[in-house]
Amino acid sequence: MRDFKKLQEDPPAGVSGAPTEDNILLWHAIIFGPQDTPFEDGTFKLVLQFTEEYPNKAPSVKFISKMFHPNVYADGSICLDILQNRWSPTYDVAAILTSIQSLLDEPNPNSPANSLAAQMYQENRREYEKRVQQIVEQSWMNFSENDGPEEKKPDADAAPSSADGTTNSQSTSRAGATDEPSIASGDTATEYYDRTD
Repeated sequence: MRDFKKLQEDPPAGVSGAPTEDNILLWHAIIFGPQDTPFEDGTFKLVLQFTEEYPNKAPSVKFISKMFHPNVYADGSICLDILQNRWSPTYDVAAILTSIQSLLDEPNPNSPANSLAAQMYQENRREYEKRVQQIVEQSWMNFSENDGPEEKKPDADAAPSSADGTTNSQSTSRAGATDEPSIASGDTATEYYDRTD
């Protein structure tokens, strides 16, 4: 698929994606939260489901990672014009992922998929950003790619554990909160998922 080749040869900053090994129409993707936004340092996993009609028809795109955003439904589906009524066959996976990454910090609260998030975004930005920080921290937790749309819920009383099994009660920074591997330059989403299982 030309999209995969383009993503490998010229990957946009902060996004990665690749088809699954056994189904070229099902992709796993990762979007890193944009810098200098409430989503900064978040590692958000998504699935893209294509049909044989692609590129004439947009793929179905959902967050697997828990998300609190005015334009993301509870099931992870995304309310974004280019995925619905403004789709064009000129869009590719890179354009989809970078548009979603931009949407994280530039929501459209006038077309909400999550009315509580939209209301908080407009009326109580501080509380909205606090909720976003919670999902950013949750995004660091490892979960299996086979878990589907619901990620594993961490025990509310448990402190994050390190690779040696000890717990770390200091979770003020991303580095201290997880030992999850990061996507290195040139890694595909599939390689990333393989390391996080």
